[in-house]
Amino acid sequence: MGILFSASEVVQMGIQIEQNGKDYYITVAKSARENKTKEAFQYLAAEEEKHIRTFEDILSQIEKYEPPESYPGEYFAYLRALSEEYVFTKARKGEEIAGKVKSDREAIETGIGFEKDSILFYEEMKNLVGQGAHQTIDKLIEQEKEHLRKLSQLKSSLQV
Repeated sequence: MGILFSASEVVQMGIQIEQNGKDYYITVAKSARENKTKEAFQYLAAEEEKHIRTFEDILSQIEKYEPPESYPGEYFAYLRALSEEYVFTKARKGEEIAGKVKSDREAIETGIGFEKDSILFYEEMKNLVGQGAHQTIDKLIEQEKEHLRKLSQLKSSLQV
């Protein structure tokens, strides 16, 4: 089994995830019914833009890195399986998914799912980049966790 992704490709997937997140939050902010929901989505869109710039910085500094594996290509095969299940690695999915959302609650629940998936993806990404990028990715993971908390609180505050 050959290598399926290079470390730079994985970081590019991170950029795509963040771009789709930004597109999603911008789109659902436009149709949000509650002001606090609209404001939260606008804030999250701005956060995703910051993450894009962070990943672009990582990408500009990345070296070819090979993770420790039991057999050649093992880790990249796992990451491919993970990314194929994660729709936000596909271009223009943020707007597409946002267009199908019917309520603020649904938009929040969908955002919660995306944030959870991002955390998992970024945890695995750390295995594909050099140690120098780990601290930066850990900061992104913490920010994604904060987004998850914000969305969970927002969901709890909505009228049933």
